[in-house]
Amino acid sequence: MTVLVTGGAGYIGAHLVRVLAEAGRAVVVVDDLSTGDTARVGDVPLVRLDLAETPSVDVLVETLRTYDVREVVHFAARKNVPESVQRPTWYAQQNIGGLANLLDAMRAAEVTRIVFSSTAAVYGSPDSSVTEADPTIPVNPYGWTKLAGEWLVRDAAAAWGFRAVALRYFNVAGAGWPDLGDRQVANLVTMVLDKIDRGELPEVFGNDYPTPDGTCVRDFVHVMDLVHAHIAALDIDEPWTIANVGTGRGASVLEVVRGLQHVAGCGDDVVWAPRRPGDPAAVVADPARMTSLGWRAERGLDEVLADAWDAWRQPASG
Repeated sequence: MTVLVTGGAGYIGAHLVRVLAEAGRAVVVVDDLSTGDTARVGDVPLVRLDLAETPSVDVLVETLRTYDVREVVHFAARKNVPESVQRPTWYAQQNIGGLANLLDAMRAAEVTRIVFSSTAAVYGSPDSSVTEADPTIPVNPYGWTKLAGEWLVRDAAAAWGFRAVALRYFNVAGAGWPDLGDRQVANLVTMVLDKIDRGELPEVFGNDYPTPDGTCVRDFVHVMDLVHAHIAALDIDEPWTIANVGTGRGASVLEVVRGLQHVAGCGDDVVWAPRRPGDPAAVVADPARMTSLGWRAERGLDEVLADAWDAWRQPASG
């Protein structure tokens, strides 16, 4: 039995693909390669496909049947928040439309188990520790397309007897192997690494929040811990489950910046900038539900940052 990983040539997806392949699991990847890299996939079969295109359903059905797929992990999505604000309808077409096509193909091929890559962005701007029961009030189109995706997966599970899990990630960083590191400058860790690379000072937005050092606090989970959360989720035998994936421990923006400067061996000066609109003071996962399902984050912030730096120094593939 094979696991289909959509977006499997991307940062997180490629980590899961490698872990599954090294464990002897059969895997097939579907990716449009808009941000993915074929070098990440290795010898695993790769089908290049834009899920949002209508003809993708037939290709997906053929792929699911050809490779005897029994389980799907769906990473493929657009996730640039500023871009989503500028192109809300396109984000709906890509993230919701692509998921709808995948679910239709799964139904046609009688594949009934899916793990859906969701995000803590569905919570919007919550206060401090977040449980799955907290209100979901996304503040940008990216967040609401992910929340709508959760609803769509839930409804498909109810209608068609799927076993479905939505994992709400918090801040993912680090690398299991240097060649699989995150190279997109789109989150705090990679933005700081990019600044260090350029010989520039990292920016910190706001130093007057009600937190220990005045900077925002976030929950950083190592990508390998996240991968093992997906593997645990594949074994959940319930019709519909939502679970946070985080450590339950907060780290301040300044702590992350100084930690990266330390592993990079550079100074600890920063550029202080005004608060950004909509940034909550502290957002940390309550991971109790995943813990009850047998998963727990094992890697701390020091390992996340050291691995991120090691991977950043690895020459880009291709």
